[in-house]
Amino acid sequence: MTQASLKIAIIGSGSTYTPELIEGMIKRKAVLPIGELVLMDIDERKLRIVGELCERMIAAADMPCRVIRTQDLDEALRGADFVLGQIRVGKLPARVLDEKIPLKYGLIGQETCGIGGFFKAMRTIPVMLHVAERMKALCPDAWLINFSNPAGIITEAILNHTDIKMLGLCNVPYNMFKSIRESLGLDHPNIEYVGLNHLSWITGIEQDGKDYLKSALEMGLNGETMKNIPASGFGKELIRMAGAIPSSYLEYYYFQDKKLQIVKDMELSRGEKCIQIEEELLGIYADAELHSKPELLASRGGANYSEVAISLVDAIHNDKREVHVVNLLNNGALGFMRDDDAVEVCAVVGKDGAKPIRIETFDNPHIIDYMRMVKAYERETVAAAVSGDEDAAMRALLMNPLVGDYNAARGAFDELKEAHKAYLPQFFKEEANV
Repeated sequence: MTQASLKIAIIGSGSTYTPELIEGMIKRKAVLPIGELVLMDIDERKLRIVGELCERMIAAADMPCRVIRTQDLDEALRGADFVLGQIRVGKLPARVLDEKIPLKYGLIGQETCGIGGFFKAMRTIPVMLHVAERMKALCPDAWLINFSNPAGIITEAILNHTDIKMLGLCNVPYNMFKSIRESLGLDHPNIEYVGLNHLSWITGIEQDGKDYLKSALEMGLNGETMKNIPASGFGKELIRMAGAIPSSYLEYYYFQDKKLQIVKDMELSRGEKCIQIEEELLGIYADAELHSKPELLASRGGANYSEVAISLVDAIHNDKREVHVVNLLNNGALGFMRDDDAVEVCAVVGKDGAKPIRIETFDNPHIIDYMRMVKAYERETVAAAVSGDEDAAMRALLMNPLVGDYNAARGAFDELKEAHKAYLPQFFKEEANV
């Protein structure tokens, strides 16, 4: 890429996370020559409120960048160099349904894990495939950086059903690495990270030829928990059993009964709390005197998204050949996974994208078996999302460690399918053809 000005499009710009991204762009304005920033969303109110704050932030930073607000996807994509995806199909009320309906069937309701995450994938994959199709027509050389959840499953879908350039992203690895460095007092460790999105472990910590993993396991060291998870942490015995430091999302798998009880006992679901936080944030954002990201944003689960997302754009545009944790096709990085499996691993990122760092010998059978099992669920989930095949959907749910029971899965599936009918055309083709 030349140093000609960049066009960046943010799809889902009405998100209250967007000021995080703008903060990251401002921080890197000397190395990212952004000439045009397009903020696209289908929600006119949120696009206006969030967009006006973003415009004020850019003006206050004296950034020579034209900002366009639009509800038209094609306008946003035309000629873009980078497309940042952060959509939420059905918005937060759909998330609340994903969280609350499964509880009736004794299942955990969660945004990205279990049957809640399955339905988020059902709603999101068709829309993201449409975005990819329009990118192919309007900006075929652009990079799609997606952090719409469930990020790993969306990566699986896009990279196996389109040929656009795309990487999936999550802030969990960044926050885990940061907390490990701080806990062990290391300033430049080489950290090995293995997993799928929201099913991942730190499996190696080394600096200056010294191995720190064993002592970290003996300490029972935990990575940083996410603000959006009611986390209680992992004990030394469990960490020793796993032989690695789990991400906080593993609590849903390792402590299923406890997690189910916690979500049952919550007065408000996490989605309902997020609705409250979002409205409070939008009220703050609407203040014409505000020119920076407010602190309240940290109470959502997206801390450090700007650092993660914009540093990735920087690494690609400026061919930095830095190591980032991304979601991409395995392509031999992990010998126990298929080449076309989307995995979340360390990769070297430069102008040609991300090249996964191959782990020559990996001998943790617990992680290998868990990843294979959940990947089988993810493959069937993508098949169901693309085809609307209910048999594929049920096969997926029976392989998901947070579901498993056929009757519970069938009941919750039928109710959630009806509740989300407006966003699931693939399951209602006959009605659409009438």
